[in-house]
Amino acid sequence: MSNGPQQVHSLYIRITHWIIVLAILVMLFSGWRIYNADPLFGFKFPDSWTLGGWLAGALQWHFAAMWLLVVNGLAYLAYGIFTGHFCRKLLPLRASALLRDIGAALRGRLAHDDLRIYNAAQRAAYLGVIVLGILIVLSGLVIWKPVQFHALGLLMGDYEGARYVHFLAMAGIVLFVLVHVVMALLVPRSLAAMLTGKARITHNP
Repeated sequence: MSNGPQQVHSLYIRITHWIIVLAILVMLFSGWRIYNADPLFGFKFPDSWTLGGWLAGALQWHFAAMWLLVVNGLAYLAYGIFTGHFCRKLLPLRASALLRDIGAALRGRLAHDDLRIYNAAQRAAYLGVIVLGILIVLSGLVIWKPVQFHALGLLMGDYEGARYVHFLAMAGIVLFVLVHVVMALLVPRSLAAMLTGKARITHNP
């Protein structure tokens, strides 16, 4: 049984969501070009996957997207905290529910009848990517201004440690994006809802 389209995401959430998507994509592709100039590991990203053309160009793109991500991210966090959006959507998160929903997802049996309600796997993923976003910004500040943010850098193992934190946070965000895209393809209503704000809610009898 289904009802007519209902409000799932507010306009504010949709705007900040798509700005975050844009900022993250620019930061990822420009960041890979920056990484290639001084790799941490024994590989480089293909040039066709990078943005900026050369190191200085990539840095310009990276810093521009960084400010977009920080300002928009703070606006998103403020909205989520002060309106109770995070409490309603992401909490509580119980280990038993998380394990159950991950198991259901792996078996292809995770329900998405009501897009207004996040299951435990979604809650964990969104909370995790928020933490990763904070880590990538803080470690980026240490890499950008290692003298000014020396005290913060000490918590990450100084400049080189911050580079590893930055890379690992980036890898975690890439993993989240890939899973997010796959889920959007498997449940197209979720993508439509993030564009229009509304979705048809179905209820199993």
